[in-house]
Amino acid sequence: MGCGEKDCDGTDGHGHGHSHGGDAQAHGHSHGDAGGDATPLIQDGEGKDGIVYYRAPDGRVLHSHDGLKPHSHDPIPSPGHFERRRPRKERGDYDERAFTVGIGGPVGTGKTALMLQLCRHFTKESRDICAVTNDIFTREDGEFLTRHEALEAGRIRAVETGGCPHAAIREDISCNLTEVENLTREYSPEFVLLESGGDNLAANFSRELADYIIYVIDVCGGDKIPRKGGPGVTQADLLVINKTELADAVGASLEVMARDSKKQRDTGPFVMAQVKRGVGVGEIAEHILAAWTEATGGERNKRAKT
Repeated sequence: MGCGEKDCDGTDGHGHGHSHGGDAQAHGHSHGDAGGDATPLIQDGEGKDGIVYYRAPDGRVLHSHDGLKPHSHDPIPSPGHFERRRPRKERGDYDERAFTVGIGGPVGTGKTALMLQLCRHFTKESRDICAVTNDIFTREDGEFLTRHEALEAGRIRAVETGGCPHAAIREDISCNLTEVENLTREYSPEFVLLESGGDNLAANFSRELADYIIYVIDVCGGDKIPRKGGPGVTQADLLVINKTELADAVGASLEVMARDSKKQRDTGPFVMAQVKRGVGVGEIAEHILAAWTEATGGERNKRAKT
């Protein structure tokens, strides 16, 4: 398992461990703007197989293939650090794309349930919001929100990613950006909740897409999950540990999960929740509103509704 955005070496991108056939040793695979945002990479030749090589300002040799960003296959030494995560991107165009809250995590941890509860919570508070869901081959999560009247139907958009969920929130974010921009243009919401499809512990949002990142795990995966780390656990702005009411039934220790979350996330906040019962939802909403207020000054989107 590798690091994610603002990877262990401070680069922007993602990582995952893999091996190339046979008994080959597994290695880290890191994608991103290894040279940083300000300093461009220098092209350093092209191989016969179509791989383009680059040299980063720090001297590392990177390569690009299959449409991927320049990257290396250097070993990744740790699961990531909260204090070294890539910060929210400063931007002045919230009237072009509303403040976007990314909600990710493994399959079945309660992301869609959290989307529903947050929509209901913010609606009661008269917040003007929209929602985007991601599924690989269906629109099931979006249809779930619509069926439960989380928001008016037009404010809910379902994206079929057609591939790995992390690709649509990290590598090729265009389909999600388009939906958020469309919703911003049509409804001028204060912010948009964007749910990723279920993925692994290495999944994390690009800061080009998500201004605030929530990662959801649950006790049914075992109390070992927080200490396994990965950028979702270590670098999300907020970690949610869901289904705490089931801890005894599955033999998970909430004390262990809280201890390891503190260890892995340094000063990063986490919330113990029972989302379907509404426990912890208000606290999660407060974190979202605090981030939105810090980014926007707490002002509503000024774009006129069409």
